[in-house]
Amino acid sequence: MKTLSCLRAVPRALPRSPFRQTQRSPFLGQRRLFQASAALQKVETHILSDIGEGVKEVQIIQWFVEEGATVEEWAPLCEVQSDKASVEITSKYSGVVKKLRYERDAVVQVGDAMLDIEVEGEDEPEPEPEQEQDSASSKAEEGTTASSSEAQEHIAAEEAQPSLPPDPDKPSDIPKATPHKSTGKHASLATPAVRGLLKEHNLDITSIEGTGKEGRVLKEDVHRHIERQKQPQQSTSQTPQYTPSTSPALNVKQEETSQNLTPIQSAMFKSMTKSLAIPHFLYSDSINVTSLAAMRSSLNTTRESHTTPKLSYMPFVIKAVSLAMNKYPLLNARLDTSDAAKPKLLMRSNHNIGVAMDTPAGLLVPVVKAVNARSITSIAQELNRLAELGAASKLSNDDLTGGTITVSNIGNIGGGVVGPVIVEGQLAIMGMGKIKPTPVFAADGTTVVRADMMAASWSADHRVVDGATMARMASLVQSYLEKPETMIVDMS
Repeated sequence: MKTLSCLRAVPRALPRSPFRQTQRSPFLGQRRLFQASAALQKVETHILSDIGEGVKEVQIIQWFVEEGATVEEWAPLCEVQSDKASVEITSKYSGVVKKLRYERDAVVQVGDAMLDIEVEGEDEPEPEPEQEQDSASSKAEEGTTASSSEAQEHIAAEEAQPSLPPDPDKPSDIPKATPHKSTGKHASLATPAVRGLLKEHNLDITSIEGTGKEGRVLKEDVHRHIERQKQPQQSTSQTPQYTPSTSPALNVKQEETSQNLTPIQSAMFKSMTKSLAIPHFLYSDSINVTSLAAMRSSLNTTRESHTTPKLSYMPFVIKAVSLAMNKYPLLNARLDTSDAAKPKLLMRSNHNIGVAMDTPAGLLVPVVKAVNARSITSIAQELNRLAELGAASKLSNDDLTGGTITVSNIGNIGGGVVGPVIVEGQLAIMGMGKIKPTPVFAADGTTVVRADMMAASWSADHRVVDGATMARMASLVQSYLEKPETMIVDMS
């Protein structure tokens, strides 16, 4: 009877363990064990997706992670450079980086595997085989009863025992965490702002120890490295260090040092190679911008600089080009040669005018979108925004794509006539020279007066644009800039 009463008693359930739990049968005295396996790990391959605008390949500028680093979903993995813009690639998974498949400066095709990330799968309990039933049922019953009593006593003891603080004098068996120091081949991590600082001081990022997360190089690390370089270094060796002479010498053999193209240079190499497949012709003339200079100066004296940017010549030139394309829409079109037997023109409604800019990263051509719908002030504000982003190397792919015609200003550096190269997908480009004070004849033909003169050079695609059309378009732009008040009449 005592045995039967023990069988009918419901023992207190044991606490569930994340690793092992026991299920008892109240009738047979059997125990069935379930083993909770560790979280399954699987490796996901991160593929380079299509980033749009017909980009087929990119060059890796900088990795933001290294092998062994933990990444979250949507966290930046690397920055890549296409022939149009630099883009940050973000992670599709959360996990640990197992393998980087490409080095920095490598060229990756769309659809290629860039890196492997180990992600955590789901826990799935794995049942173990049932233990064999004891030969004597009475022993099983007694064992069950004893186990239940011992378990209850053990639980009660654990619940009654207060949690004690760790003894500071007692050495701990747990090893102390050491600060992470990234020494991998991808430990040189930095933001675009830091890379701009590195370029400014001509520093190699691999020579700087990063103190940020996962070895990221911070601005403080760069400044610390610069200060360290300024300090006089004492040589511990008695052997004098050889310093190559910077003075040229006669009868010295020519030396050549290999150097990879920068991402911007690589993009320029590809785009200009395609551009020079276009048959160009050059048209040039001089523009008297004396009246424009006076108007610009007058407007800038009345404008509040803290609310609106000062007006340069560029917004007026861009608007003049847009107004001229209203009458010569061919110059805003694109030549489609996908069917070589039947090429056709694609006429475009928006005047998206690219502006060549000299940035710390190199020559970039951001685009002022929908110039035909903008005022001169709106154009100036957009140019100011693009210039600030370009100086910080933060121009997006959208800022650098979609242009229908380009204006290049070589005059802010110097020079007059220039032969600009047409951007692929466009039919014309304008090059502005330096504005110079020049003596010219007045309207009477006898008096010589001072005038502000600017050379304007045009290149056009001779496959569809003839010289007469280009000359008429250039003359109309010239008239707008020589008499800027006429632009007001033609603005919509």
